[in-house]
Amino acid sequence: MVSLIHRVFLACVIFLGAESGVRAEYTSVKASVPEPKREFRAAWIATVHNLDWPSTCTLSPAQQRAEMIALLDLAAATGLNAIIFQVRTECDAFYKSSLEPWSFFLTGKMGTGPSDGYDPLAFTIQEAHKRGIELHAWFNPFRASATERSVKSSNHLTRTHSSQMLASGSMKWGNPASDLVRKRAIDVMVDVTKRYDVDGIHIDDYFYPYPKTVGGRTVDQFNDSASYQAYRAKGGKLDVRDWRRSNINTFVSGLYGAIKSTRASVDVGISPFGIWRPGFPSTVKAGLDAYDDISADSRHWLNEGWLDYFSPQLYWRIESDQNFTSLHRWWSIENKKGRHLWPGIASSRILSSEDKGRPATESIRQIDVTRQYASPAGPGHLHWSIEAIKKDRGGLRTKLRTAYAENAIPPASPWLGSSAPGPVFVAPAERGGNLTLTFKPEPSARWRVIQIQNGNQWTTLRTIPAAQDTFRLEGTPSTVSIRHVGPTGILSLPTVIARK
Repeated sequence: MVSLIHRVFLACVIFLGAESGVRAEYTSVKASVPEPKREFRAAWIATVHNLDWPSTCTLSPAQQRAEMIALLDLAAATGLNAIIFQVRTECDAFYKSSLEPWSFFLTGKMGTGPSDGYDPLAFTIQEAHKRGIELHAWFNPFRASATERSVKSSNHLTRTHSSQMLASGSMKWGNPASDLVRKRAIDVMVDVTKRYDVDGIHIDDYFYPYPKTVGGRTVDQFNDSASYQAYRAKGGKLDVRDWRRSNINTFVSGLYGAIKSTRASVDVGISPFGIWRPGFPSTVKAGLDAYDDISADSRHWLNEGWLDYFSPQLYWRIESDQNFTSLHRWWSIENKKGRHLWPGIASSRILSSEDKGRPATESIRQIDVTRQYASPAGPGHLHWSIEAIKKDRGGLRTKLRTAYAENAIPPASPWLGSSAPGPVFVAPAERGGNLTLTFKPEPSARWRVIQIQNGNQWTTLRTIPAAQDTFRLEGTPSTVSIRHVGPTGILSLPTVIARK
């Protein structure tokens, strides 16, 4: 029935095209089409301290947009299919929000938005999607003051709820023990999920603040004893470390539930410190104890399935005491729910002062490891950060283009829904030696993936938004396959057209 409807639709559109003087030289056919390659290929774009974008907080809106377009063009040309864009750095916003003020790092004055009224998040989503790139909005949940340069606006959390803040060195931190602080962080992420066409919601590794080192020992950054004593006074039995972990566990599980009840298909990703605890695996004996020192029981979150993709920051080399391969394999074993395991790779350490001898080939070798020990749905990784690709550290871009020689779409998340979207209805027309495809809308689809065949070789050409109604291919390939991609990554059956 589907193939009959498809043929009727094609015939009608081709007839109408012929009436307007456009020649249609393609017809619907049956063909065996290979599945497109699956791999999540992403980079973080950090806005805190103007690390990646905007380059300074004094740029005009037009300059900001031009910088972002250049980054997205770079991402597309390199072969990435996702961007992790930081939109909350210190209880602020890089988007229009009624809950939190505009970021200092955007305009140089907290609470003051772009002078021409544009919305950076909406703009970046639109431009990313045009290029077949997913956009994941990245939030810092608890940091409330990242810089003393930023004079906090009157509606900032540090001023409206100063009693819920704790000092962490020169920074201020929303107290994770505070119901209000945890709820605010979840509320802003739910708000973005409701109002913006994001593909994912992403949080980083800042839970309780990283400790400082004094005399060779780690010391907590802030004093939360008053909150702990209040908890004990109400009958709480946990010791302080377990109590802190309980606060973060409550936040993580609450966040996942809130996003899923808002828009279930939106991926929730967490990027914790790469080592759960020293000694896990046994070959990794040293490193920060994230379980105790920042109260991040990330193994528990993964085991419970309180996320859709897990991106531990595996920033060490393969040949090191914190061995990349060993850590990746250990996390693979811990992935009881079969969620996506897409680690963070420290491409920004290539030829850096932090790791002077690290070559670009280290990132490529690590990508190979992620492919070898991939989670069931498919491999993936995230580059920290896009700066390394922009600066082409150690010739990284050329090496990535080789590693990404075959275009890929992100792996599916069937636990979020396994229904396939409806079929593709397409009208092909030749114009000036090129093939133009015109599509009928399909509400159940999010993307279209286009594959072409020349000779016996199939190539995944592009991913385009399902809302896009036309696409022009250069030249006239012998055979074209188009599939819809649903919100959870499930593919429709291919619609195949071939030259007559």
